[in-house]
Amino acid sequence: MNRLLFAFAMMVTLGIALGAPRPSWAQDDEDEGPMSNMRFVVVRDANGKPVKNAAVVLHPVTKKGKQAMGGLELKTDEEGKTWIDGIPYGVLRVQVLAPGFQTFGEDYEIKLPETQITVRLKRPTSQYSVYGASDKDKAKDKKDQQPPAPQTQPQAQQPPPAQKPDRKPE
Repeated sequence: MNRLLFAFAMMVTLGIALGAPRPSWAQDDEDEGPMSNMRFVVVRDANGKPVKNAAVVLHPVTKKGKQAMGGLELKTDEEGKTWIDGIPYGVLRVQVLAPGFQTFGEDYEIKLPETQITVRLKRPTSQYSVYGASDKDKAKDKKDQQPPAPQTQPQAQQPPPAQKPDRKPE
């Protein structure tokens, strides 16, 4: 038991000495730098009405243009608004997801103390497949491509030949 306790204490000491990993947005107190207060408004592209409960996902972007580790998610209120204070200046990748809408994504250069971003979400468009049309679509296309049957003038109908009544011999 003492060996196990000693081993655990050594691992904790080494972790502290080597420096435990920190979130990518965590900064030292003396190297804080400028921060921005972010405001987001998410609306429907078709009519400008707010989209409530949309997920606004924020990811820091490295100087090489790659998405850095970490990030956070905000949710919009009934008015389609959400906010966060204390975002460091630099490039920020913003993604907005909401059921029934196309996913929005764009990188923004954050360099002002107050930043407002309005996102207009669009409805999804029809999807295309690299494998071609489905069997149902092919059948419909064939039906649409068949030329219509030629129209001929109806011929005058001849009356059916008169039938002689059947007589039974007496």
